[in-house]
Amino acid sequence: MKIFAVGILFVLFAAPVCAQISYERILQAEDGPESWLTYNGGYMSQRYSRLTQIGQENVGDLELRWLLQNQVFGAWQSSPIVADGVMYVTERPNSIMAVDPITGRVFWKYVHTPAENSLVCCGANNRGVAVLDDRVFMGTLDARLVAVDRINGELLWEVEVGDVNLAYSVTMAPLAVKDKIIVGVGGGEFGIRGYVAAFYAETGELAWKTYTIPAPGEPGHETWEGDDWQYGGAPVWITGSFDPEENLTYWGVGNPGPDWNAAQRPGDNLYSDSVIALDADTGELRWHFQFTPNDGYDYDAVQVPVLADMEWRGEDRKLMFWANRNGYFYVLDRSDGEFLLGNPFVRVNWSSGLDENGRPIPTPQPEGMPTWPGNQGGTNWYPPSWSPRTELFYFSAWEDYATIYQPEESEYVPGRAFLGGGFDVLTPAPGAPGVGIGRTNPINNWTDEVGHASLKALDPRTGEEVWEFEQFDVSDSGMLTTATDLLFTGGREGYIHALDAASGELLWKRNLGGQIVMAPITYMIDGVQYLSFISGHVLATFALRHK
Repeated sequence: MKIFAVGILFVLFAAPVCAQISYERILQAEDGPESWLTYNGGYMSQRYSRLTQIGQENVGDLELRWLLQNQVFGAWQSSPIVADGVMYVTERPNSIMAVDPITGRVFWKYVHTPAENSLVCCGANNRGVAVLDDRVFMGTLDARLVAVDRINGELLWEVEVGDVNLAYSVTMAPLAVKDKIIVGVGGGEFGIRGYVAAFYAETGELAWKTYTIPAPGEPGHETWEGDDWQYGGAPVWITGSFDPEENLTYWGVGNPGPDWNAAQRPGDNLYSDSVIALDADTGELRWHFQFTPNDGYDYDAVQVPVLADMEWRGEDRKLMFWANRNGYFYVLDRSDGEFLLGNPFVRVNWSSGLDENGRPIPTPQPEGMPTWPGNQGGTNWYPPSWSPRTELFYFSAWEDYATIYQPEESEYVPGRAFLGGGFDVLTPAPGAPGVGIGRTNPINNWTDEVGHASLKALDPRTGEEVWEFEQFDVSDSGMLTTATDLLFTGGREGYIHALDAASGELLWKRNLGGQIVMAPITYMIDGVQYLSFISGHVLATFALRHK
């Protein structure tokens, strides 16, 4: 018997009457820094703000203005949207809250209860919403897409994105482009066949659907053997980017399945571990670039595609920056996918380098020997930032982290984990602590790993490190840069940091008591610039001290 999700609305206060958030306004999001209108602040996904009230000379005067307690146990990974005086933020597994961004008061809360048979890897997470016109959109753990009224939270429509019985899910924040809402599906550890889908914002009707694994007769199908393509994974679970001039939307694609036994699925396994560029109107695949062919290390390429326009070796280029889970930093031309640069940013031994086309030169490790970077990668899904002022690219990196893979033959069973073995985390000595996804609990035990973190600032013209800021533990925090050359981030030990974006000098820090997982955001209301972090189970918002 199929269990359908139920939506519940708690109306606490009426939200302010607001102007519509049109597509044209989102196009100009970088030019209107008072709001934060997409998951990454704008279509370029730079997480850079032009606000200047908080600067290096007064960042030490930041004070806590309000706290909002999460009412649900578990990691809080949502990135808030701020639009016309209202903040929209999700709670796990699938609630939307409309919040006063000045006081933290909740205006309304919409609750979607996922089906009991929902299957997800790595926690019941939801990373945020999209806004368009008078609506707020959220994907759900049972692979639905819902639209609610932006003023009162009333459910307007709900549609199926994927089959929950086959372990499809939606954990990413949707992306609103023109008159459509675009989402990808999770489920790569369960043998799904991934895709990106666009729905009309007004009705919920499907506009287009593009699979990330080509079917027989389609280009790239020859990179799969036999029926492997039918359950080859390649999920899309982090929000993409959009270039309106090219009319292309860019999405990172996750691992092939089974995860850790590449020999079971011979071939490059397109378009797993790739970035794909899709026509925003039709979903047609325009180009792709594969980072890790025939991946046996779970190196999902679900990092955020960061777009920038800058001079590249004597000519103006439309670029894409990508610090990949496989340990390499890439620069691509986002018009056609041309490989421009690739450079390792952590220790890498699964590959001896990249060829002239950016294809890795494999160096598989002998059985029982460690692979660098480990299963969680040299970096992961946490949002990076690029500052057009410093022209540096900022992201969290996991240093000195490796795993020992143990591939096994796996049988695909619909709706069950399809992993191809397991792995052990390399520890300083046998039996030392080091907990990760292993053989005993591969789906729900996505926790601490051995290693340490550094915040890296790279020059994308060379791929070389300009500076780094070391942290005690590994970090799952994203980045925010501003027009005053500030960089805000955090770490697992609970500190939030403000750094000089040019030099990496620590200017200010504050311990909020809980792990910083998602990237901070900033916005301005009534002439006051605010800065919001999620720390553990708390959303904390700062502004300059009243004088």
